[in-house]
Amino acid sequence: MTILVTGGAGFIGSHVVDAYLEAGFSVVVVDNLVTGSKKNLNPRARFYEVDIRNREALSAVFARERPQFVNHHAAQVNLRFSVDDPLFDASVNILGTLNVLELSKEFGVQKIIFASTGGALYGEVEYLPVPEEYTPMPLSPYGVAKHAVECYLRYYEAIWGIPYVALRYGNVYGPRQDPKGEAGVIAIFSQRILRGEPCIVFGDGRQTRDYVFVEDVARANLLALSAPSGAYNIGTGRETSVLELLALLECAAGRKIEVVFAEERKGEISRIALSIEKARKVLSWEPWVSLEEGLLKTFLWFAEEMHHEGHGS
Repeated sequence: MTILVTGGAGFIGSHVVDAYLEAGFSVVVVDNLVTGSKKNLNPRARFYEVDIRNREALSAVFARERPQFVNHHAAQVNLRFSVDDPLFDASVNILGTLNVLELSKEFGVQKIIFASTGGALYGEVEYLPVPEEYTPMPLSPYGVAKHAVECYLRYYEAIWGIPYVALRYGNVYGPRQDPKGEAGVIAIFSQRILRGEPCIVFGDGRQTRDYVFVEDVARANLLALSAPSGAYNIGTGRETSVLELLALLECAAGRKIEVVFAEERKGEISRIALSIEKARKVLSWEPWVSLEEGLLKTFLWFAEEMHHEGHGS
């Protein structure tokens, strides 16, 4: 059974690739290495350096590999960048995705798993934790694009009979997260703490997110292979503010953190926590790694990485 993972050299995608290989699947990775990295690639996966916007090159991969499943993680992943350049965001996240969907139809893919978003999709919500049936009101082009793709997926299932699972992620964090390419506050804070630099908090620090550990997310992608079609929130149901996060990071780091406050940013929601009742019932999934444990694992990984970089290896 072959699974094609787009974005499989990226932070989340590479963990998903590892989980699929571990479970005994044959895995093909497509990634343009813009935000992905060769060092994230599992050597047991077959790798193609291809941009999903390049229909011809992508088609050649489908023709050669004939995947039964497609796991679509390739994306323009930076929410703030989507606010600055919605056209570029749509070229990757909507048009690039349509290439993936059209080729899935053409080559008889049995199921598509899509990395959607929980926070950016729902927008400002009236109650928490927010369930899947809540009407999406995205506040950023990134969220709009993810919502559009979910609509396309429903269309491809209804008209072309291709089942899909959309996993609506909370704020995913963990080893391999790129503090430059992604809006990964935990990765950014970890690096700054290790360098002895102050952590910058936008707004008052009371805005909340639902932080979910990347290994738990990878397991959800494994369970999604046999799940009924539809959208599933993948989070913890727990709201954590930026200030709480910093306090937990202080414990993980075992040192005091200097904090600098800056102006809040446009297009970002103030509070979110995802209801995971559906994932519990239907996928038999729930997070196994607590935030405290996950933060410690992540911080130690960054410390190790910076130690290696410091020694030129």
